[in-house]
Amino acid sequence: MLNFRLLRHLTLFLAVAEERHFGRAAQRLGMSQPPLSEQIQVLEQSLKVQLFDRSHRSVQLTPAGAAILPAVRKFVEQMGRVELAVREAVAGRHGVLTIGAIQSAMVDPLPGVIRELEQQLPAVTISVVEIDSGDAVRALELGDIDVALARLDGDLGPTVRTRALVTDRVCVALPRDHALAKSASVSLASLAGEPFVMCPRAITPTYFDRLMSACNAHGFSPRILHEARSVTSQIALVGCGQGIALVPSQVDPGADKTVVLRPLDEFVEVVTLGIAWNLARESPVVKQVVALAVEVLTHVDVPGTAPGTKALPPLQGAGKRSTRRARPAALAA
Repeated sequence: MLNFRLLRHLTLFLAVAEERHFGRAAQRLGMSQPPLSEQIQVLEQSLKVQLFDRSHRSVQLTPAGAAILPAVRKFVEQMGRVELAVREAVAGRHGVLTIGAIQSAMVDPLPGVIRELEQQLPAVTISVVEIDSGDAVRALELGDIDVALARLDGDLGPTVRTRALVTDRVCVALPRDHALAKSASVSLASLAGEPFVMCPRAITPTYFDRLMSACNAHGFSPRILHEARSVTSQIALVGCGQGIALVPSQVDPGADKTVVLRPLDEFVEVVTLGIAWNLARESPVVKQVVALAVEVLTHVDVPGTAPGTKALPPLQGAGKRSTRRARPAALAA
């Protein structure tokens, strides 16, 4: 049986752990500080362990408090989803669909996909959470999300299926004063020995492996001196003279005049956006989301767009395929 008192105490613990201050935590929770301190003491007595080191200026987690924090955060988030599902059911809605998306997908194209979903599935509540591509598979397996929009493709396990939505050719970002910046195009082999700025494999494993494989096929392993969590940060570090970067050709360096993009002589293609879902949790709603995403995000080669932007055939049952002009990608992982 669910212990609601314990749930309340864990919620209070999470607020104090995140704020590192009883006063700020109490304000966040909409309560006064003395009762909050008392309830934390009750929780510590119940668990028979001290969770916080208290001083006049700050509150720090003890090793025991730090150890339980990830599990408590996840538990409280799950209880929040349960509460939302109950409220939606009482309101006559038929469920909650949770979409995990990387930051760039949350800027574009997710808003358009959500608008279409709200029209087609008015009885479903759509919840969006930000994820890294590297976290998507685990989140799908655990049921934390129903669908992932991330840099994913290929075989990701026995139950997770993926579909590439947007592909792009890779180019190289160079400091404007780099010797290779004078060339109209650059060979991969000419980049051997250069310092690289890369997104960590943990964030985008499939994308990272594709770039490493392309470099290895041309006789070298990239010398990675800096890691950046987004393409925006890669471009910024290149502009600061910290190395070069392999990035999608549709990246827009914006106002950064210190960086130039040059196409590669070789054809290296990456998936910049894919959709993934868990077959073990594949509901009719999930199937509809996948079909709609393919329909909305299908690209074809259009004059004036990046060479190699690939047209992707629709899933069976996806309906008439729509196409749109490829646009410079948002600069995020």
